[in-house]
Amino acid sequence: MEFLIFLAVALVIITPILAISAFVRVQRLSEQLRTFPLDKVSDRLSTLERQLAAMEKTLSSGQPPAAAPPKPVVSPAAPVSTPPQSPPPPPAPTALGSRGPLPETPKPHEFAAHPPQPSIFAAPPLYASQSKSTSSLDWETVIGGRWLNRIGIVALIGATTFFLKYAFDNDWIGPRGRVAIGIVLGAAMLPWSQWLLSRGYSYFSEGIAGLGAAVMYLSFWAGCQYYTLYTRDVGFYAMFLVTAGTAAVALGRNSQRIALLSLVGGFLTPLLVSSGKDEQVVLFSYLLMLGLGLLVIELRRNWRALTPVSFVFSIIYFWGWYEKFYQPAKLGRTLIFATLFLLLYAVLPILRAVKSSSVNEIDFLLVLANPFAYFAALYVMLWPKDRWPLTLLALALSAGHVTVARVIPPPKSGESPLMRFLYAGVALTFATLAIPLRLDGKWITLAFAVEGAVLVWTGFRSALAGLRGAGYLLLAISAVRLLAFPLPAPQFLLNERFATYLVLIACLAAVLYSARERLPSVSSEEHGLLAFLSVATNFFALFALSLELWDYFGRPSGLGIDSGLAQHLALSLLWTAYASALIGFGIQRKAPLLRWQALLLFGLVVIKVFIYDSSYLERFYRIVSFFILGLVLLVVSFLYQRKVARERSLQNKA
Repeated sequence: MEFLIFLAVALVIITPILAISAFVRVQRLSEQLRTFPLDKVSDRLSTLERQLAAMEKTLSSGQPPAAAPPKPVVSPAAPVSTPPQSPPPPPAPTALGSRGPLPETPKPHEFAAHPPQPSIFAAPPLYASQSKSTSSLDWETVIGGRWLNRIGIVALIGATTFFLKYAFDNDWIGPRGRVAIGIVLGAAMLPWSQWLLSRGYSYFSEGIAGLGAAVMYLSFWAGCQYYTLYTRDVGFYAMFLVTAGTAAVALGRNSQRIALLSLVGGFLTPLLVSSGKDEQVVLFSYLLMLGLGLLVIELRRNWRALTPVSFVFSIIYFWGWYEKFYQPAKLGRTLIFATLFLLLYAVLPILRAVKSSSVNEIDFLLVLANPFAYFAALYVMLWPKDRWPLTLLALALSAGHVTVARVIPPPKSGESPLMRFLYAGVALTFATLAIPLRLDGKWITLAFAVEGAVLVWTGFRSALAGLRGAGYLLLAISAVRLLAFPLPAPQFLLNERFATYLVLIACLAAVLYSARERLPSVSSEEHGLLAFLSVATNFFALFALSLELWDYFGRPSGLGIDSGLAQHLALSLLWTAYASALIGFGIQRKAPLLRWQALLLFGLVVIKVFIYDSSYLERFYRIVSFFILGLVLLVVSFLYQRKVARERSLQNKA
């Protein structure tokens, strides 16, 4: 009790001090505005008006421009062409170059004797001495005018809470009176904040409006939850009216901060009046209605800070309800609500992307987070029992994002096509995710390889490096899966393992073929990547054939041949034949990369024959291995010498 009394006294003392400090600061700024030398600005404007009038009269009379050298000024004794009874001309330098007497102009702005210079018409900045203070608020203004305002609001909310608690404990005011006082005080703060706004105290006005809304929320909550003066439905509708009223105030004042407060209050309302029971339809319908209101406000004011707050609250409510109340019997209804949430938060980014291709960080994150949050909910509810519906929904998400990417107009000059690429990338991701959702084992590897080849081919056709990058990634995943998860091979060549390797090799070869005509236009990094793919293609081809021969000769046979010796001899012969084929093809196509691969493979064969085969193979196998290797190496050497001779002959003829 003593602590509460001390806190109340401290608030009573500190709050006026904070208010006085803020008021003094505002008064100081007002005084600076009043003491600003407006008379100098007025004189300057008058001078410019007189100069403009002089130029107009000179041009209308056919005289040369004011910038030309003036004619000699006639003495005052010269006769005046105007009648004596006519009124004198206005005191402006309109007689430059005329033959009459010049009218007098007030000093120090005398322009009759000299022509106006161009610098005269360049008005100096009106706030030259205060440019720094007006460009950015100083720390004193921030602390005194904003921070103290926010701290004071928090202090007043705390004071109101502690006072109500103290009054409740001592029964000073009955329950109905307590709630009524809070509602009246909160409602009265709204017109008071409007009055403060009309006086120029915008930040202080917004703080008072927020305090009034908070007091009304607290009062209606106490009436339905703490005192049970009315039902939760009545409290819910009352809080909804407070939310709608605060949103209207925000629109009327064009204040995003008040709108944000209204949004937070609207999302806290279900939590404040919750009964602890499962009311899915009411809860999600209310959240959708609140989101639609947000959509209207965003379209009218373009306040982008509201969307992420609403999205986060919706996610929290959805998963909170799911953890506590979800049952398989509610699957259909939950899917409908989840889809409606997806569409709700997809509308604004799509409308902005169609209107302008410029990229906004909030829209960028929302385009990524919204569909993946939806897919996460689908996965939790449908996997693994309903794999087909989950796969179809993933494909539907992919098709929807492809449609949006096509609807977005091409970017104008100076705009980025990132939003189109973003929607296309999300579509590609869901199309890729649909493969492992429905397929298993080798089919996933095959699908990734084919999709990767198609993406690389499309990327070369459309000159989109992003698509090619995604294709390379899928090809890498397919290759890693094939090496990490070996497949059975019960028969020689006619098995799913060799068939999978053939598909991967064909996809890699198709990628290299599609890049053949576009090599000059690709970057040096991608050029190196394509060279690596060439090496990988030959590696997988040789590896697949080696596996088949190793398994074939490793099976027991009735010929009495040692399987281990036969396996190693078969590998030596296969590698020698493959290297020879690479050499011949590389010389024919003038491809140095293929020839270097062949030489590297020959090096491996030489090491194997001279180190392993000579030590472990029997005499017959050793002789065969050395003989074939030596013969092939001589043939290869002859081919190289003939190649060099032809090149020298062509050079001599040239």
